[in-house]
Amino acid sequence: MFASNFNHIKKTFDMNSILKMTSLIMFLGFFVTSCGDDACDTNCPEGTYQLVDCTCVSTNACDGITCAVGEILTADCDCIVDNSGEVKVIAKTGFVCDETWTKENIYLLQGKVVVNDGCTLTIEPGTIIKAEDDPGTLASALIIAQGGKLMAEGTATSPIIFTSVTDQIMPGELLSPNLDEFDNKLWGGLIILGRAPISAGDGDNESLIEGLPPGEDFGKYGGSDPADNSGIIKYISVRHGGISIGADNEINGITLGGVGNGTVIENIEVVANLDDGVEWFGGTVNVKNVVVAYGEDDGLDIDQNYSGTISNALVITSGATAGDNAFEIDGPEGSLTDGFFTIDGATVIDKDGNADTAADLKSKTQGTIRNTVWIGFSDNIKMRHSCEDDCTTEKSDSYANFISGKLVIENSEWVGNAIVADWISVYGDKDCPGDLPCTITTEMQDAAISILSNNGNTISNTATKGADLSVFEGWSWVANSGNL
Repeated sequence: MFASNFNHIKKTFDMNSILKMTSLIMFLGFFVTSCGDDACDTNCPEGTYQLVDCTCVSTNACDGITCAVGEILTADCDCIVDNSGEVKVIAKTGFVCDETWTKENIYLLQGKVVVNDGCTLTIEPGTIIKAEDDPGTLASALIIAQGGKLMAEGTATSPIIFTSVTDQIMPGELLSPNLDEFDNKLWGGLIILGRAPISAGDGDNESLIEGLPPGEDFGKYGGSDPADNSGIIKYISVRHGGISIGADNEINGITLGGVGNGTVIENIEVVANLDDGVEWFGGTVNVKNVVVAYGEDDGLDIDQNYSGTISNALVITSGATAGDNAFEIDGPEGSLTDGFFTIDGATVIDKDGNADTAADLKSKTQGTIRNTVWIGFSDNIKMRHSCEDDCTTEKSDSYANFISGKLVIENSEWVGNAIVADWISVYGDKDCPGDLPCTITTEMQDAAISILSNNGNTISNTATKGADLSVFEGWSWVANSGNL
């Protein structure tokens, strides 16, 4: 009964609150009735009290609301499942500090739940966190603000799962009985914000993270501490999120804004997210063993001078779930330009050949992609070239960085019937009059192909490089759903 009705949950039940409220109403009713006895000729029936104008009003604040069998009424007049003797559902909203969430309970995010500066949230292995599906700016999300810490240390046998309130999954289970890779946009996501360096577009070293309403102080990220510590995050699976709070403003599955390398992030997964799987906005944090599957936007997205290492990653895209770029990478946006990312050991798969590009190396990409294999893509790696108003004079951008050695693709592999020339294409940014793209010459394209060919990159029929997929066995959705 609990699993089938769990999507009705809206508020946590607090019987003491209801009893206190009812007692207060009855006391006030008694007081008003006593004062007005001489003026009124009628006696109010049981369950009501008399106002000074002699009308009878119900003592039940939720008068007229009847809950279904197996449900109980909350103080906020919502019907929720009566889980007495079963799994307890604990609702969370607003700010939390120095709490421990345990696997015996299910925790329900109602709107933004924020771990603020100086506070720690600890989540035990095997805990399930569900989130309400309110739209727009009311979208539910767990936010670790600057100075806060998340100690979410799942294990290979007991991962921590973040999912939607509509998911009927119960503690001890690893797969949803009712949701799959086509169910997304059902809640927000996990947002972690730190004080490590970023390079924001306005030149500042601090900014407000996307996916949150403007003006929220807990949305700040960035700073000057590369070793900033936001906690330990291991063996977590984030599913069915990415709800939009406005036009072009969705929440990523996992957002890392200015997160420092004092933070430990290993064995993380994002499944069926509307927006990007994992997105780095600057910061220095290293992330090991990451899997993103069946998102509608980018798999791994890098921005704002991110300078950490992403090692052993798996990205699964599909046209069936409107998959976008497997990688989308931008460089610095402001004056800070010393950040070079590394992607080392990634396996990138297009399940049906109908997703978008294998990678879009956009504005000023700088860093290294190595030991990576692309499988099943019909669209290749795109690399952007920018120009002056004459449409030909080169400006600093990803193509220029590739030629100069600031952007490197090495010791990698393209699986399929192709040649190296099919692997990469240079495209022009729309810098010319009339919003037309910059001119791309045959010589420019040939230069990119030549560099790719001479950096140990190969074409093969089967994958020989990429991620160690065995680390995802046992705990991840991709393994347990047969997608590994």
